[in-house]
Amino acid sequence: MKGFSATKPIVMEGSWNGAGVVLQTEDAGELEARIRNLLFAWHEPSWYGSEIEYLEVEGPSKIRPMLLSPLIALDYLSSPQPVRMISIEWGQSAKELQSGAMRILEALTEGHFEPDWTGWKDRERRWRFQDTPDSGHKNEATAEWLSQWLSACVEGLITEDGTVRAAWSSLERSIGPALERRSPDEEDWYIGIGLKQDSFPFRIALQLAEPDESGDWTLRAALRGRSGEDGWIPLDRGGRAGSWRPASGSVLRLPEEWLPLMEERLQREERKWSQALPEWIEPEEETVKRKLDDEEAWLFLEQASLKLLDAGATVLLPGWWENVRKRRVRLKAKLKSAAGSADQPMFGLSQIVQFDWKLALGGTDLSEEEFMKLAAQNKRLMKIDGEWIHLHPEDITRIRGWIKKNGGRKGLSFRDIMQMHLQGGIALSEDEEIGEELLKVEVELNSHLQQLMNQLQDTTELPLVEVPSSFRGELRPYQHQGVSWLTFLRRFGLGATLADDMGLGKTIQFTAYLLHIKETGGEGDPSLLICPTSVIGNWEKELQRFAPGLDVRLHYGPRRVRGRDAFLEFAKGADLVITSYALASLDEEELGAFQWESLCLDEAQNIKNVYTKQSSAIRNLRSSHRIAMTGTPMENRLSELWSIYDFTNPGYLGSLPEFRRAVILPIEKERSVEMIASLQRRIKPFMLRRLKKDPAIQLSLPEKNEGQVYVTLTAEQGALYEGIVSDLLEKLDTLAPMQRRGLILASITRLKQVCDHPALLLGEEQDSGLWTPDRSAKLMRLLEMCEEMAAEGERALIFTQFVDMGLALQRILKERLGLPVPYLHGGVPKVKRDEMIAAFQDPEQPHGAFVLSLKAGGIGLNLTEANHVFHFDRWWNPAVENQATDRAFRIGQTRQVQVHKFVALGTLEERIHEMIERKQSLNDQVVSQSEQWITELSTDELKEIFTLRRDWLEG
Repeated sequence: MKGFSATKPIVMEGSWNGAGVVLQTEDAGELEARIRNLLFAWHEPSWYGSEIEYLEVEGPSKIRPMLLSPLIALDYLSSPQPVRMISIEWGQSAKELQSGAMRILEALTEGHFEPDWTGWKDRERRWRFQDTPDSGHKNEATAEWLSQWLSACVEGLITEDGTVRAAWSSLERSIGPALERRSPDEEDWYIGIGLKQDSFPFRIALQLAEPDESGDWTLRAALRGRSGEDGWIPLDRGGRAGSWRPASGSVLRLPEEWLPLMEERLQREERKWSQALPEWIEPEEETVKRKLDDEEAWLFLEQASLKLLDAGATVLLPGWWENVRKRRVRLKAKLKSAAGSADQPMFGLSQIVQFDWKLALGGTDLSEEEFMKLAAQNKRLMKIDGEWIHLHPEDITRIRGWIKKNGGRKGLSFRDIMQMHLQGGIALSEDEEIGEELLKVEVELNSHLQQLMNQLQDTTELPLVEVPSSFRGELRPYQHQGVSWLTFLRRFGLGATLADDMGLGKTIQFTAYLLHIKETGGEGDPSLLICPTSVIGNWEKELQRFAPGLDVRLHYGPRRVRGRDAFLEFAKGADLVITSYALASLDEEELGAFQWESLCLDEAQNIKNVYTKQSSAIRNLRSSHRIAMTGTPMENRLSELWSIYDFTNPGYLGSLPEFRRAVILPIEKERSVEMIASLQRRIKPFMLRRLKKDPAIQLSLPEKNEGQVYVTLTAEQGALYEGIVSDLLEKLDTLAPMQRRGLILASITRLKQVCDHPALLLGEEQDSGLWTPDRSAKLMRLLEMCEEMAAEGERALIFTQFVDMGLALQRILKERLGLPVPYLHGGVPKVKRDEMIAAFQDPEQPHGAFVLSLKAGGIGLNLTEANHVFHFDRWWNPAVENQATDRAFRIGQTRQVQVHKFVALGTLEERIHEMIERKQSLNDQVVSQSEQWITELSTDELKEIFTLRRDWLEG
């Protein structure tokens, strides 16, 4: 090789520069440009020299030194492998580095290294060689550069090697506090981290003893055997130079073998105490003070003890301190003993209940006057009735302010009592530290109200009323319980939300409740039932069946009475008046003429929007008792739950802005588990909700199997779909917010229509011959499934939200199945509607399917002859779809119900179905979604939802 001379080897020298090892040579001849590659040609850890840096030099020398990181240097110098074609001679300094590398490698391999206390003490992590009998380096002084190299290698392994890093993390978790402690004593530090064994037979602690007769607290030493089986022996010291001896009154004796070791060890501990607490040193005795007043004792408990622990000292505090330091004063409103009893009955949430303020300190209760006298002493620690109490000065200030602000109140409303009891009190301040108890105002119930609360929270505690003698039927046990619950709440003027699952008989329970009122002597005024128009006939028939003795009158239709006086005359003497939601605002004057005995809303979700004229008119109606019946107390948002509760128990959940700020935002935005639990506690007393799947219901209903029917779009459907989406996305960012929302909702409707059938979107006539099944994958699949079903003699309900689609389904299914297929929608008169239902429910009459509009047929119907339910197009609201499904899955059903939900693959139907499945969990936690939320999505999110995935496009 050119420039290579066998007689003139290249001499390498080296040094440690604090950051790594520097290797250099004075003369490499023509090889100087390649010296790094030649030296590290076989060294893989340095990527064959590519990770070796050159250092800049000043002066005439052209050969730049090379810097090796600590770990690279360790690996290379312990076994250097330059190429064979050059001759390398290691100079004296390089040989020392090689020797050092071998020693470090041995220490790391054999575990002969340990933490260096001086480094940890100076807040800089260092490591040192561990002298062992077989290491060959015992008592050998180690050069500073070698110690630095060792420390750098250990830190490098912790950083770069995953296995080493995991081991170090595990060690930190187990001895972390001791490892990081700035101990003034080296031996104590090594004992603390487990590198040395404590040879003393006892342990020493600094103990804070409770006050003696003089009233002073005492700091003293205490000893205990290392086994920990014996108790601590407290010690006293006789003067400045006196010896330590067991404290007076101690029942334990010091073992003889401890005496020669005790003084030396105690002196070391005293030095540790003094270094940790220099401000506590007694000048005359040169050690920490022994007698403390109450303020000093509190400072020791709260602050000084932590400094001692950080210094590695053992501290003994009174056993009660940990509980007392976190315990807060509890301000209670103690209710007068007669409230809620027969002598002082309550009626409604606004009823005022008398109370007195009381303050609880640990297990001691004080009157307001007694507490103020105690607070005036300005002590942090005090003993009351044998129990130590810790008073926070800021607590005293807050309590004084609260009592001053609220002390003039003559009483609490029952609404206040409910809120305070169910939430465990009201916090005076929310800015407490983690782990501390909140300073709260609580309510202390008397026996009468405690029993009432128990019954409200557990319906099994309620006394059952007698089943009305005029009731024509049999109440199931859970229905009997429901009637008793409604009656119980009525007795106390409390509104009720009967939220049983669809099909569990809310109608029957309200009917029996009305009969109970009549038979037990109500006020004589009629009750009012407001329900959707579509179920008025159903209510009329059910009441005739189960309670023929009730005088029921319908306020409905164009021939209904008008005018206040005429309405009073019409309703006078009736037991129940039935009207519709639509008439609640139109006939507000007539319906407002009575103080109704009971006011019941069926399908109460109709008032979920509190700002509508209809909702406002209903809330203004006067009644002795309010009842909301709904299988879906919350469809989309928590504000709907508030709306129902504000009808049944006005003001109970606060105003809507207050509820939105305190409840809706923490739950809907942050998914606050605590707030969900708190809301559950608050709504539970006034809501009775039982589900079909609840074992306690024991309905013996068959199973309901739900599944999706996935279909692809035809080529025609795909082209129409993409055209709508393209037009939508082009216009989105150019419109004002209201126009944007309108365009999105209109586009959703058009895309749904495309997924159903192209003729639906294009508005083609029913008799045009263009509504052929082959243009719609959905329609073709529905026909296949219905033909199979009809062959088995089964019947189906088919829901759609489009009138033209319903007409097409009715016509095509009739032709294919050769069986009657009725179609119920909002335009069908009541008489015709009843005939359809009766014919379909008659097992003797042939039927294949029943097509229904989701709005007209989704509630109030009993269609148990069907055991298949098809959702041809989706409402994207689980609550509404479940209501529709429950037309078949309810009491009276004897077969398994199969629910088929159609989803067009690659379209917004699939995307939104997936999103709804994820969003459903919130509704399940609290007590169900419409299309409005889609309009609030960003353009990018809308693009993701709407854009057609062509891999699912047919043909």
